[in-house]
Amino acid sequence: MKHIILLLSLASSLTLRAQTQTVETHFARPLSNVLNDIQKKFNIRLKYNIDTVGKVLPYADFRIRPYSVEESLTNVLAPFDYKFVKEPGNLYKLKNYEYYRRTDNDGKKMLDYLCTLYNDRTSWKLRKDTLIKEVRQRLNIDSFLVHCVKTKPILSKIRKYNKYSVQNFALETLPGLYVCGSIYAPLSKGKHALIICPNGHFEKGRYREDQQLRMGTLARMGAICVDYDLFGWGESALQVGYAAHQSSAAHIIQTMNGILILNRMLASRKDIDTTRIGVNGGSGGGTQTILLSTLDDRYTAAAPVVSLSSHFDGGCPCESGMPIQLAAGGTCNAELAATFAPRPQLVVSDGGDWTSTVDSLEFPYLQHIYGFYGAQDKVTNVHLPNEVHDFGPNKRNAVYRFFIRTFGLNAKMQDENQITIEPQSALLSFGKNGELLPKNAIRSFRKLRLRNN
Repeated sequence: MKHIILLLSLASSLTLRAQTQTVETHFARPLSNVLNDIQKKFNIRLKYNIDTVGKVLPYADFRIRPYSVEESLTNVLAPFDYKFVKEPGNLYKLKNYEYYRRTDNDGKKMLDYLCTLYNDRTSWKLRKDTLIKEVRQRLNIDSFLVHCVKTKPILSKIRKYNKYSVQNFALETLPGLYVCGSIYAPLSKGKHALIICPNGHFEKGRYREDQQLRMGTLARMGAICVDYDLFGWGESALQVGYAAHQSSAAHIIQTMNGILILNRMLASRKDIDTTRIGVNGGSGGGTQTILLSTLDDRYTAAAPVVSLSSHFDGGCPCESGMPIQLAAGGTCNAELAATFAPRPQLVVSDGGDWTSTVDSLEFPYLQHIYGFYGAQDKVTNVHLPNEVHDFGPNKRNAVYRFFIRTFGLNAKMQDENQITIEPQSALLSFGKNGELLPKNAIRSFRKLRLRNN
């Protein structure tokens, strides 16, 4: 009898262990050793932007797939929240997981999925309305807007040049917090188009030469153009420091700034044609262009440059710090741009950054959505496959042509040689070291009251 009980007990134990698949060892190895083996096995090179010191990988060799280096890297890196990016040749760059960056193929899958959610204008409108509502909620923008102060902007003297003028402004938004920028305006009389130009992450910010060339040229052609600092860049850094730009607050405040600047321009100027209100920016400014055009239906034309992607949300917290891509069950910047249909939109892309897929992936998707309105001709793409991430002459020329066509600007005034490039000091409202900041101006990010309730 004892033998029978012992056999039954042993059988039960073996059955349980078979179900739980326990082993006496986890076949663990140092991550660095495993990665070295992968390099040799697949004859590749790894570039490290991660720390492998002390990292031990369980079931290490079982994660290797002899038929695929990329599946092997995925299996090996995933437990540590690491990822790889394929670079030219046999080089793979190892990085920390980036929630805002995916692969081209991920972008295609996302757009294919989104297209299953709507197949006509009615179903698209339902999706669009939900999307905009949830983006506002996830960005928490309305809680900030309701607490903004309402004061007149601080304006500099007007500087007149060849057929256009420049004037600096500083607008108080939250108590003690100012956004600074410049207004480029035609010297001609009458009603003018207005173009809001959020700045991107280019070196020297809004003070750089190509920015002044674009602002001045559009002004000469008949548009009032307004650019402004990123939060924590330029004069904003004098108040909150550059580190503040690397916070999710930057995502909210930059969006808030764009909305408030448009409010103030429309309230204070009588020379604006409200049927011609555009938004145009490059890189991070392009991301802001898409977001502003999604949230604010006063815009009648939009031109995001070197920014639009279905698989990249923007690598800075000012672009992706708040989880707006989780809105409506999941979205991407291409779908946000599609909410602008059927109004005129230009997308400028190149072959040297994440916009390299626009001509074959994101643009056909936008045409599909614009097709619901019979307005495919209202969305255009200028793709520059041999160019890189900048706001160079060809990209600016594309923007000029778009606003000439859309807003009826004067093409004869398109001459960048007529623009005066001002020194950075001329474009400042508060001086190089903030010596002219108002008494109520905050001088620390910690002193900024982020009212979100």
